[in-house]
Amino acid sequence: MDLLKRFFKFVIPSIVSMWIFSLYTMVDGIFVAWGVGEHALTAVNLSMPFTSLVFMVGILLATGTSTVISIALGQGDLDRARNYFNQNLFVTGIASLLLGALVLLNLERVALFLGATPDTLVYVKEYVGTIAAFAIFFTISYNLEVQVKANGAPHISTIGVISCALMNMVLDAVFVLVFHWGVWGAAFATGLAQVTSTCVFFGYFLTHRERLRVGRFKLDLAAYRRILPLGLSEGLNELSNGLVIFLFNHTILRVIGEGALASYTIISYVNTLVLMTMTGTAQGMQPLVSFHLGAGERKNCHRLLKYGVSLIAAFSLVSFALGELGAPAIVSAFLPTDSAVFSYSISALRMYSSSFLVLGFNVIFAAFFTAVERPVFAFSISFGRSLVLLVASLLILSSLFGDKGIWFSTLCSELLCLCLTAFCAWRYFRSHRRENPRPEAHHVGGNQTPILCFTAREKAGCRGRPPSFILVLL
Repeated sequence: MDLLKRFFKFVIPSIVSMWIFSLYTMVDGIFVAWGVGEHALTAVNLSMPFTSLVFMVGILLATGTSTVISIALGQGDLDRARNYFNQNLFVTGIASLLLGALVLLNLERVALFLGATPDTLVYVKEYVGTIAAFAIFFTISYNLEVQVKANGAPHISTIGVISCALMNMVLDAVFVLVFHWGVWGAAFATGLAQVTSTCVFFGYFLTHRERLRVGRFKLDLAAYRRILPLGLSEGLNELSNGLVIFLFNHTILRVIGEGALASYTIISYVNTLVLMTMTGTAQGMQPLVSFHLGAGERKNCHRLLKYGVSLIAAFSLVSFALGELGAPAIVSAFLPTDSAVFSYSISALRMYSSSFLVLGFNVIFAAFFTAVERPVFAFSISFGRSLVLLVASLLILSSLFGDKGIWFSTLCSELLCLCLTAFCAWRYFRSHRRENPRPEAHHVGGNQTPILCFTAREKAGCRGRPPSFILVLL
């Protein structure tokens, strides 16, 4: 199959899966906002850092395992790929149960740490406690969804995520609007939705046993010396997303006031949708890059990166345009037009949407470096864009420019990280071309058959020269 067709075969289902996840998360917020009130919507946002922590556990283990599984499949080592697959399910389950138990035993402390106020404390405890009880289904479902792609069936990923989204939306409507179970009902609906997708994915692996399959495994914990560094980049992306929401919430409370938390809740939903679009592109590309790396076809790895960067550029422009032009419609889905923060939320969303022009490029390169087993580059980009640079930008700009500094801080951090991304790309391609200099053809005498040789000029000429699409970043 043509490489570009394979790229879209994997990327499109991955993006759709991420869209559905983002949209049903947004619908969750809409039901809570209209069914309970603005305080409940704020409480859900205050709880999101914990949800990110749960997903981080799943992503950390899933991404690294998916990479080593794809490489093993590319090398034709099916037994090793199956062992990685089954061991990871066991380790993920144990880690999730421990996390859930710790949170349930310290629920009020966790809620207060997240920033719950007297008006939102009960709501935050209800949401966090319910999610903690379902933590194992969040992490296992995500792991199976990623491994389905590594197994060569990305369409099953879409089916599982769609079933999860539909179940969540239906149960949200019933639990919140019909039974009036409030925030607890919304969290319960989300948990049951994760149970649904887990069952779909397990059903696939139990009935399709050609490659990866559910079964026994030989414990090889030493493999996590390789798996954890590879998953660290994507895991930090998710964890940092929660930490950023946490820091934004506390900064908004300090600089603007509690009313603006509803504005940021809406912005975080939109940002999640955009980020998941970029992440879906990256995660769809990732197993293909790892497979071709395992097969020794690095040129195809670079072609896949070029496709990914081009698609990210298109998504960036569309996301920015929707954020600028569609802000009133987006805000009205969550807040009534007579709300005290309605107009302010529109203005804040428009300022924040400028970051959509940049963030995707950092995400796609971090995923690429993970796929080609360059975890230091991937970690540096992910940790920089999603935590270190953003925290610095948020603290400095909010002190200098107040509320406007808060909404533009993400753009500032993404631009700074883009410089780091360009540097890492330059280093990677310089290293690759030193190891694989391009040959130059010469004719010897009257012989028309070219003889390939490497000249000093050729080696010097190719050293450190990245492809043209990397020069755009530079």
